[in-house]
Amino acid sequence: MTKASRHYVLAAGGTGGHLIPAFALGTELIGRGHRVALITDERGAAIPGMPHAMKAHVLPAGRMDGGILAKIKGIGAILSGRKMALRLFHEFEPSAVVGFGGYPALPALLAAQSARIPSIIHEQNAVLGRVNRFLARNADIVATAYEQVDRMPKGAGTRAELVGNPVRGPVLDLRSQPFPAYAEDGALRILVTGGSQGARVLSQVVPDGLAQLPDALRRRLHVTQQCRPEDMEAVRDAYAAHGITAQLGTYFEDMAQRLADAHLFIGRAGASTIAELTAVGRPAILVPLPIATDDHQAANVRDIVAAGGARSIRQPQFTPAELAAQVADLARTPETLAAAAHAMWNCGRPDAASDLADLVEGFGGAPLMDVIRMKQPDARGEMRGMRA
Repeated sequence: MTKASRHYVLAAGGTGGHLIPAFALGTELIGRGHRVALITDERGAAIPGMPHAMKAHVLPAGRMDGGILAKIKGIGAILSGRKMALRLFHEFEPSAVVGFGGYPALPALLAAQSARIPSIIHEQNAVLGRVNRFLARNADIVATAYEQVDRMPKGAGTRAELVGNPVRGPVLDLRSQPFPAYAEDGALRILVTGGSQGARVLSQVVPDGLAQLPDALRRRLHVTQQCRPEDMEAVRDAYAAHGITAQLGTYFEDMAQRLADAHLFIGRAGASTIAELTAVGRPAILVPLPIATDDHQAANVRDIVAAGGARSIRQPQFTPAELAAQVADLARTPETLAAAAHAMWNCGRPDAASDLADLVEGFGGAPLMDVIRMKQPDARGEMRGMRA
């Protein structure tokens, strides 16, 4: 008996950190035969990787930052977006609405909760974000990427479900591949990234830090580093002066392959970064963004540091000397690096997209019109309904 399609709406802020897990869930739900729509902002609609079968709807979304006038304007945008979301829900008849955080998700989840449509929020970080914190009080499920999530509203913890943070398919496919061979006389390949636009502190510290490594190790380095355009020339000159082989770019389209080849990662501690590192099993030296809301990047690294898969250096202590010491310690033997890689791999949650989809599928049946379309004549020529 064919299972009737259900409809789901995903709502996410316009950054990769919110949208990558939304895209992963959308791909999983579509693969299970459901119809999925996305609510985001203009920036989010332009981010690559959205499943072809998932249509994006751009709705107004205001922020609550700034002075009185800015807050009034933000409230107006939220109410306008909520009204538009209600119209979409009337036409699309979703069985549930899933929010991934960010202000563009707020109007959609408010509309769902007011219309008594089941709502689920997914938190990618180890600290509940502001929008998710506000919505968690009335959400049916709070899906989390970490066992311990700070700033959880009173009572919401009883509805929390640990699923992990869904990652992109090409990255998840690397999980079954072994850690790249590393020998004491072979190349040490280091991947350095700092978010979608790079991080200036990495450009300032990493070349000089790697230059302080012992000569025998420094000569074996192969560095791939993401830089801001304005930092590119200075970083290139620094590596050249230190005799370090380096490939630089502002954006790498083949990031999954570069992650597959890397022995060590250096970068920020964003939720998507950690989810991908643990999915693949790559040791890391992480520098939490000091201005991240509620210092959530520092919280993100707790589990993997405790497991032995990563080192965390707060930005004020992120000096060339400290970086060199950490790299040298991790790379002192092939066994040391391999053990850190295995510890990181053990922290991964490769079934996150599937587990989250299971939670989402637990709500509602198929929209009425889909059930009507699925009706088939029986042996007597009469129509009989098929269960969703």
